[in-house]
Amino acid sequence: MADSTAPPSPQQAHPVYVVGAGPGGLATAAALRARGVRVVVLEKSARVGASWRGHYDRLHLHTTRRLSALAGLAIPRKFGRWVSRDHVIRYLEKYAEHHRLDIVTGVEVTSLERAPGGTGWLLRATGGRELTGSAVVIATGYNHTPHLPDWPGLGTYTGELLHARSYRNARPFAGKDVLVVGVGNTGAEIAVDLVEGGAARVRLAVRTAPHIVRRSTAGWPAQLSGILCRRLPVALIDLLAVPVARLSVPDLSAKGLPRPRTGLYSRARQGAIPVQDVGLIDAVRKGRIEPVAAVDSFEEGKVVLADGSRIAPDTVIAATGYRRALEGLVGDLGILDARGLPTAHGPRPPKQAPNLYFTGFTNPISGMLRELAKDARKIAKAIAP
Repeated sequence: MADSTAPPSPQQAHPVYVVGAGPGGLATAAALRARGVRVVVLEKSARVGASWRGHYDRLHLHTTRRLSALAGLAIPRKFGRWVSRDHVIRYLEKYAEHHRLDIVTGVEVTSLERAPGGTGWLLRATGGRELTGSAVVIATGYNHTPHLPDWPGLGTYTGELLHARSYRNARPFAGKDVLVVGVGNTGAEIAVDLVEGGAARVRLAVRTAPHIVRRSTAGWPAQLSGILCRRLPVALIDLLAVPVARLSVPDLSAKGLPRPRTGLYSRARQGAIPVQDVGLIDAVRKGRIEPVAAVDSFEEGKVVLADGSRIAPDTVIAATGYRRALEGLVGDLGILDARGLPTAHGPRPPKQAPNLYFTGFTNPISGMLRELAKDARKIAKAIAP
């Protein structure tokens, strides 16, 4: 398929800079270039898709191939319905090549300030670079900096401790007693991977019981339900989700994983999307994964759980999420909320920061890649109507 993007406009005084060469940054750059905008992508790592390259080996998209493609290039059918991590990386590489994007790697943007005269932005980057952009799009990613809780007594733990970001596969943990902390999609899938990879014992520390959904039911992907949910009232979705869960997901309360007390969509709107089942239900039901109470602290080399019990696993894997880490970049602009997220997203720049856009800082129930593709088109239209 030939490149259909328009050539950059030579009259543009300063380029638009996109910070981050992940899916959101690449999609936005392609959408801008299609409108004739001169755009440069700045990426601190050596290659595009750095975040995806750091994920564990068995990861597959929980969204379908057809509903995960970025604008202007389909994901090949041969990649399957649920695209693997490695195929996502290949797709992003091909996407950048297909759209002939101008990507500068090995450059980290360290700060932003209004350009002299009040129009555009001055970007300061590694190597003493000072770049002026007519607009800037921040696409550094939702999963940027691993977060490890400051558990009391953590320094006394004598076992192995790692964040899920450092987990690749189960081989190093064969025959070991492992505690996975956190029952989001990452923690649940790592626990399943450990069980299937020969860990001697796998426990899963749960603070809040998650909503669990089947990735696909009779050919209907959960993503489509997520898309429909966004068009309906929150209270209605919460109500409808209860009987659906009872019909599709067995009650695992006796195994230590009770049904959640809060509504599915209410939780999703707060950023806690449902866990898509890739083996968790069966492993918990068979006792191969043991849900336990949340981690409270560490003491004398042991893990103290919220119910007062103490365990001594060989390894603790903390699937405890990520920080967006925007404070160093834009923290002095007054555009971040208490959670460190931008106060405006997509095609709407913050009021006090015109021509500064953010993409990829939500965790939508309808699929991250799908929403990044939609945001890209809207941001491009806002910059170049």
